This record gives sequence, structure tokens and C-alpha cells, in this order.
Amino acid sequence: MAQLTTQQNWRSPILMLFLAMASIHSGAAIAKGLFDQVSPFGMVSLRLGLGALVLVVLFRPRWRHHSWQDYRLLGLLGLSMGVMNAALYHAISYIPIGVAVTLEFVGPLGVALAHSRRGADWMWVAMAAAGVMLLAPFGGTLHPLGVCLALMAGGCWAAYILLSARVGKVFPGTEGVAMAMTAGAIAIVPFGIVAEGTNLLNPYVLMMGLLVAILSSALPYSLEMAALRQLPVKVFGVLMSVEPAVASCIGLIILGEQLSFRMVVAIALVSLASVGSTLHSRSAQ
Repeated sequence: MAQLTTQQNWRSPILMLFLAMASIHSGAAIAKGLFDQVSPFGMVSLRLGLGALVLVVLFRPRWRHHSWQDYRLLGLLGLSMGVMNAALYHAISYIPIGVAVTLEFVGPLGVALAHSRRGADWMWVAMAAAGVMLLAPFGGTLHPLGVCLALMAGGCWAAYILLSARVGKVFPGTEGVAMAMTAGAIAIVPFGIVAEGTNLLNPYVLMMGLLVAILSSALPYSLEMAALRQLPVKVFGVLMSVEPAVASCIGLIILGEQLSFRMVVAIALVSLASVGSTLHSRSAQ
């Protein structure tokens, strides 16, 4: 009976985590489907701007009583978030969403391995590197600019992870996320206005931008936080490692993006490398 209760307790947070991943990439897929009407800069501006507005309304962060150094740290986190999203949205305009997320995933994987001192972790480095090399544009079908932009997004994701750990110590709970997204919106939205002008005020574009913002920001952040309160960190990390596969499925379902066998193998290698590094890093602690 106790074992059954434990299994039931785990089902809900695991489901929430998968729903969060599906939500994020559904938002990206919807945004990509609108690129013929709105540029990637326009869509990422709507996502960040409207997403920040939703998070501020939901979480009501306290903006005062912090040092300038704290605000500087928050600004850097927001900038990394903004550039990460802008780079990813531009990347998926050239390459499939699942491939872009796989390449982007190299960022957090690199952070995890950089903090490891185990020689065996080089096996995960080699596995991830093999996956990335399979996705290299040389002699393949992937657009080089899309690959470079996805890797750039991965670098920003790594910076986001490192900065968010520091921001979390200063801005408790959900405040840091809402405030950082606001800072990211301030950094990116002006570029979207320059690129799109009054097109961003089109009622249909605004409505779809709000949908993307909710799917890609407010909903997944809430689900992930709820899941983290119930799941062990190691389980959370392992489950997050399948995100490239989830992104690939969403791209196939919503956009009809079919992947070659080579791409599927690359996604599997990067995901397995992430799972392996997560399990070994936690077991070593």
C-alpha cells in the first residue's frame, strides 16, 4: 500500500513536468508558424513583453529595497534570458525545433560537466560531442546559421543557469523570474518594435503573442515550480534530459517537422549524455 501511495504521489509532478516541457515547445511551434506574418524578433518581443506582464501580475514582485549590485545582477540575468530566446527563435526559423533544442541543450549540459571532477564524465562529454557533430551543417542539410544561433542560445542558457543561482539568493521565490523576464523584455522589445512597428499591435498578432507568452512562460514556470516541490532534484534533472525528444515530438505534431535518422541519433546521444551526467553528478555528491 505504501509503495502504491508513493507511485501515485510521483505521477502528478512527473505529469506536470512533461506538461511544462510540452507547453514551452508548443509555444515555440506556434510562434514559428507565424513567422510568415511576424518576424522572429517580433514574436520573441511579444513572448517576453507579454510574458513579463503576466508573471508580474501573477507574482507581484517587490522592486524596491535592493542594492544597485543586485539590480545589475538581475539585469544580466534578464539579458541572458532575452538573448537566449531571441537566438532560439531565429534558429528555429532555419532548422527544426527538436534539433535547435538539442543544440541549445549543450549549454546546461556543459555547466553540469564543468562542475564535475570525475574522469568518467568525459564519456558524457564525448557522447554529447558526437551528437553535436552529427548535427554539424558541413555536408548536411541543416542551415549553418540556424546551427550557430542554436549554439549561441545554449551559451546564453548556460549563463542563465549560473546567474539564476545567484539571483535566487537575492530575489526569493518567483520574484526573480518575473523581474528577470521584465529586464529581458526591456532589452529585446525595442528591437521587435524596430523590426515590426505597428504590426505588433495587430489584434490577431497580439492574441497569438499572448498565447505564446502563456504557453512558453507563465504556465511552464508554474508547473516546473510545483513539480520541483515534490520531485527529488535528481529525478527532475533526468526527466528534463528528455526535453529535446519532447521538442521533436511537438515539432512533428504541430509543424510536421520530420527528422532524419541522423538527427534522431544525435538527439538521443545528447539526451543520454544529459541523463548520464545528471545521475553520476548526483551519486557522487
